[in-house]
Amino acid sequence: MSELPDFSRNLMPFMADLEPDEAGPDPSEISARYGVPLEKIIVLSRNENPYGPSPKVWESFLGAPLHRYPDSRRFLKSVSDYSGFPEENIIIGAGLDEIITTVARLFLGPGDKALIPVPTYNLYGLATRLCGAIPIYRPMLHGFGIDTDVPRDAKMIFLCYPNNPTGCSISEQTVRAVAESTDGIVFLDEAYAEFAKKSLIRLVHRYDNLMVARTLSKAFGLAGLRLGYAVAPAWMAREYRRVAPLFSISCLSLAAGEAALQDLDWMRGSVRKIVSERERMSENLPCANPSEGNFFYVNTQERSKNAFGRLLRRGIIVRDCSSFPGSGEHCMRVTVGTPEENDCFLEEYEEASAKLSK
Repeated sequence: MSELPDFSRNLMPFMADLEPDEAGPDPSEISARYGVPLEKIIVLSRNENPYGPSPKVWESFLGAPLHRYPDSRRFLKSVSDYSGFPEENIIIGAGLDEIITTVARLFLGPGDKALIPVPTYNLYGLATRLCGAIPIYRPMLHGFGIDTDVPRDAKMIFLCYPNNPTGCSISEQTVRAVAESTDGIVFLDEAYAEFAKKSLIRLVHRYDNLMVARTLSKAFGLAGLRLGYAVAPAWMAREYRRVAPLFSISCLSLAAGEAALQDLDWMRGSVRKIVSERERMSENLPCANPSEGNFFYVNTQERSKNAFGRLLRRGIIVRDCSSFPGSGEHCMRVTVGTPEENDCFLEEYEEASAKLSK
């Protein structure tokens, strides 16, 4: 009997170098493994909004036409009103991740290069490699600054403000310098903009090579519905729509997004509570970097993998950042949760740090 052919040879060659991003531990598995009741598990690893979406979101589901293909026009109008940009400049996707991977396919091909200051969101590198392109990881400067000297052969530059996982800011001057120094496309990820002191989205008016992307997963509390958008020059938005997946956003997500954008008071109330907790936590976490997001980048005395495991055994899930290029082995990311969740984390982390100091 002849052997079966090796069908895996049909994979694209660059697939061998890909490392998938990780969703983090499953709370139910952690509960079973360590005997922590499931309702006591605290998830501070995904930068989610612990207060959830506006009550209007739940009401919006009742009228969603599930028997029809999704119609995004009303959601687009809501995004236009919120962002201040006309609809011709707006693109939408099933989460910001879909926008990132689609934009990468639009501008990157085999052998092309994308500049990625690190540490930052892992998907930029993954999206680049999925195109057969080459991510150029450049370490951030001291204090997580960005080197504005862009290589001539970089076709894309990925920036993030506030940066994930560090929470650090990026100046308008820096983004302007990057956009003006390259013929490539600058992708600015503002997923956490609502938690920050400013937004740079208005720079799209000035630069024809700049796209600024946002999400409704964080401040609006819609992580489970996968809904993102971006503002771009009209030419770029037009080209994006030519290659974007058709009907990728469900009618439930579109209805929820429209409802969430019509209840800004709820979103801003959630943001105020999270920012207040962020400031309180920063006073009790001298090992954390200043953050403008809804999370902290914490420097650990021991290896972050060990600190992560120690917290996991107590039912607290954070993000070990050792898998982030440029992060090293002594940093982890902690989401700002409810006051009760934050107190549990602070208590466990301070106790562990005290033991290590002895």
